[in-house]
Amino acid sequence: MIVKESPFKGKTGAQRVLNALGYSLDGLGAGWRNEAAFRQVALLAVAGIVISLFVPLQPWAHAAVIGSHFLTVIVELLNSAVEAAVDHTSLERHELAKRAKDLGSAAQLVCLINLAAMWVMALTHLHA
Repeated sequence: MIVKESPFKGKTGAQRVLNALGYSLDGLGAGWRNEAAFRQVALLAVAGIVISLFVPLQPWAHAAVIGSHFLTVIVELLNSAVEAAVDHTSLERHELAKRAKDLGSAAQLVCLINLAAMWVMALTHLHA
């Protein structure tokens, strides 16, 4: 059996890096334009990171808070990608489509709980 490769594959070196950067920026733009949840999580991350700069957090706490904010943005991008792929496949109601979307949503919920926990731990261990 012959497997047909994607016509988008095959670039190497600097051209591949430039192409990847372009696709990534396209993805961020699509998330911002089309996904209200992405905009909310991105704005929460910006606000949370800026606020963290004015709170005397210990270095480990600062890293945990900032990393957790970035993680929520990453998971929302992946959740939105799953939703778009499922909707592209079919807009028909199907148990597997619901499961895929629910699992993506659950992943974001876990990230947001983690983010809250990191803030609580960081604030309970402030520099004196």
